[in-house]
Amino acid sequence: MPRRLLSIGHSYVLGVNRSLPNQLEMQSEGAWEVTVVAPDQFIGKNDIRPAVYERDAADVADICVVPAKLTNSFQFFFYQKNLRRFIKEGQFDLVHAWEEPYVLAGWQIARAARDLAPVVYRTAQSLPKRYPPPFSEIERYCVKSMKGWIFSGRLVEENLLKRPGYDERPRLYAPLGFDESRFRRDRGEGDRVREELGWGRDRPVVGYLGRLVEAKGLRVLMSAFDRRKEWSLLIVGDGNMKSEIAAWASQHADRVRICDNVKHEEVGRYLNAMDVLACPSLTTPQWKEQFGRMIVEGFACGVPVVGSSSGEIPTVIGDTGIVTQEGDAEDLARSLSNVLSDPKLKQELGEAGYRRAMENFTWASIARNTLGFFDKLIA
Repeated sequence: MPRRLLSIGHSYVLGVNRSLPNQLEMQSEGAWEVTVVAPDQFIGKNDIRPAVYERDAADVADICVVPAKLTNSFQFFFYQKNLRRFIKEGQFDLVHAWEEPYVLAGWQIARAARDLAPVVYRTAQSLPKRYPPPFSEIERYCVKSMKGWIFSGRLVEENLLKRPGYDERPRLYAPLGFDESRFRRDRGEGDRVREELGWGRDRPVVGYLGRLVEAKGLRVLMSAFDRRKEWSLLIVGDGNMKSEIAAWASQHADRVRICDNVKHEEVGRYLNAMDVLACPSLTTPQWKEQFGRMIVEGFACGVPVVGSSSGEIPTVIGDTGIVTQEGDAEDLARSLSNVLSDPKLKQELGEAGYRRAMENFTWASIARNTLGFFDKLIA
């Protein structure tokens, strides 16, 4: 008889974010039955865009869509459903909470599963913070009651092992992954994107993918671009810096394009139009790059990556890309030029990144490792 897993998380409102539970169902080969709880909507701020629940033809796990309240606040939102009754009636063997153990929803899940099923949290806390009440009490309760925890980056592990209780529970490194059907090498598709943008192959393209916010280092990238006249720049994303970037781009005639309405399933096309991907994130007192999913997606498309030294970026890149000093526009410009001016280096980095992605960051491989962790926890 298969074991039953409940995976619950606010990010599951988006179909693309349900890749892991779907792969958990498929990779278990019948050993686990997976049920997903997703909110009916989530306004969000930084981690996901405002959205209502999206159906996805790729879903293979059972999906239960429930109302959620206060979703404009990541810390205070909660699921408007009797989760304890749901867990009891579902006879779940394990609850996988893709919620932080210091927020209200994390506490709600721990309370609902008490004495019914062990809980495993997935966390991305990469900065040492002191949470005020009630979040400090919530974290203590959740950590004390959890069976184990999953961390998305080595900086997260290093940070949390210094906090009370985390070192007493089993843990698993499980990075973010990519969908192989959406992110793959396809230079023909990249050429079509260039044609749509009015570009050819006469000028190399530096690319950026992600939120258009200050912490992502966009002013550093703009300064690096100002130092060179031989590139084009393709920016894919949206955010509060869009108008500033658009005003700057107007000074560069036909050399800069901003694509702010690209669906996630189309991102691979734009990555294939890039000759190199820049990830110039900056560390701030309140944030550092927790992972850098755009790096993995670029690798999967065979695109060389030049990233900054912020947060988890050097760990994700490993020895398959170039790491520059964060905030140093000249270092970034020089490194991008080195890749673009050396066809052999560009090819070697592209191939190395692709191998790294396929070996470490497919959702299928991450799901298999996660299932092994779950099996050990409830053996």
